[in-house]
Amino acid sequence: MMYINPTKKGLGIEIWGTYDDLRLFYNTISKFWNNTNNLPQKGSENRDHLISGFSYEIRKAKEGSRLVRNPSQFPSLLQEYYGVQVSWVHALFSLTAIKFNMQYSETSKLDISQILLFEFWLEDAMMKFDGKGAKELAGYIEDGLYGANPCIYQYMRSINLDFFILKGGVRAFRKLPQLLRRGVYYTEEYKDYQKFLENEAQKLKCEVSDLELSDDDFDYESIEW
Repeated sequence: MMYINPTKKGLGIEIWGTYDDLRLFYNTISKFWNNTNNLPQKGSENRDHLISGFSYEIRKAKEGSRLVRNPSQFPSLLQEYYGVQVSWVHALFSLTAIKFNMQYSETSKLDISQILLFEFWLEDAMMKFDGKGAKELAGYIEDGLYGANPCIYQYMRSINLDFFILKGGVRAFRKLPQLLRRGVYYTEEYKDYQKFLENEAQKLKCEVSDLELSDDDFDYESIEW
């Protein structure tokens, strides 16, 4: 069965499962993006961009290209387990986008069970890292982030960078609920960032949804999870 642990420094989670566990989760995610026939056009490409990044990490994990635990290292295991590290921000925004798209797509009991399983272990990982901070953060699993946001990918990237800059730990974890308010519809933080994006798009003469985050000076490769 797939399960989730917090990373050591609390920047995110480690998603673990056998090949079959992750294949099943990956197949579920794949049903809810890149399918414009059933989805509202506004923001669909932006949500797809967000979900595709999450889906890619799950695919690389099941292929054994990220983290691996085998029986020789962990005698309690009967077979190899594969894993991947994902930030809290990326996980929460991806979950929001997937559940938004599920409203407009045919779903099975298996699909729903996979999402519920992910939600259960995500909250469990929050509690394992810091119970006090988790009480405020767990609400974002069920609700809060605006799934219909036509620029949800840009919002995720900006919040994710701000969280990474805090370098992890319990203090950073407890600041995350406040950072995530930027992704909650009609909060002051949401409106301020929307204005920022609109101004940037006007300067660059492009669509807001085409903007990329200016994060070239941040070394993602050196992140200590």
